[in-house]
Amino acid sequence: EVQLMESGGGLVQAGGSLRLSCEASGLTYPDYAITWFRQAPGKEREGVSCITNQDGSVYYPDSVRGRFTTTRDNAKDTWYLQMSSLTPEDTAIYYCAMMVTTICTGENLDIMARVRGPGDWGQGTQVTVSA
Repeated sequence: EVQLMESGGGLVQAGGSLRLSCEASGLTYPDYAITWFRQAPGKEREGVSCITNQDGSVYYPDSVRGRFTTTRDNAKDTWYLQMSSLTPEDTAIYYCAMMVTTICTGENLDIMARVRGPGDWGQGTQVTVSA
């Protein structure tokens, strides 16, 4: 069973940076991607990054491209979401999730956000950006 645990959230001022971590266990799929999503109160869940296991290719939507970077520590089976130039609009609960795929696209992220039910996500980690 795949288990993922997010951590690293907190309160940060606008313009600041934060690094989130996603620890994984039970990853036995040959081809998968680790994704990061976020959900702000009253808003739909939004995919903010995706990185494939096979070749490390990444995808970011326009809303975070250039500010967010996702990386992996192979030795620890841990993925990171480095966030910089944060704004209050980045305030949300952030979740990591595994997607069985060989390619990261915005369409894949949108589909994943729609098909996974509320109970299919972990606890997430709260990120709050103050003005």
